[in-house]
Amino acid sequence: MNQTEIKHISKKHAPKQHYIKNEMIAFLSGGTLAAIAQLIMMVIQSYFKFDKQMATAITIVIVILITVILTGLGVYDKLAQHCGAGLFIPISGFANSLASCAIEGKSEGPIYGIGSNMFKLAGSVLTYGIASAFIFGLIRYVLFGG
Repeated sequence: MNQTEIKHISKKHAPKQHYIKNEMIAFLSGGTLAAIAQLIMMVIQSYFKFDKQMATAITIVIVILITVILTGLGVYDKLAQHCGAGLFIPISGFANSLASCAIEGKSEGPIYGIGSNMFKLAGSVLTYGIASAFIFGLIRYVLFGG
C-alpha cells in the first residue's frame, strides 16, 4: 500500500463532522450562558441598586467564580465537552483554563505548582490579547485622535 491508498482508506473510515449541529450547540450554550449572566446582572442592578458598570463587573466576577467552582468539581469540563466553543470562548473559558492548570500543579506546591502552572495555557492568550489591544488602541488613536 502506498501513501495515497492509506489516506483514502483512513478518510473513508474517519467519523463524519457534524458542523451544523456543533455550531448550533455552541450557539445555544453560549447564548444560555449570556442569558444567565444577563439575568444575574439585572438582579444585581435591581436588588442592590448598583449602576450598570458596577453590576457588570460583579457579574463577571460571579461568572468566573461559578466557573472555577464547577471546574474544581469536574462538572465544567463535562459540560464543555458537549457545548464546545459556547463555553470556551467567553470569560468562563479563560477562568476554566486557569483553574485547570492550577489544579494540575497542586501536588507541586503553591509556588512551583499552582503559581507557575496557572498561566501555562492562559499565558499566550494574555500575551497576544494585551499586545493586540495595544496595537488596535494605537491604530485607533492615530486614525481617530483618541
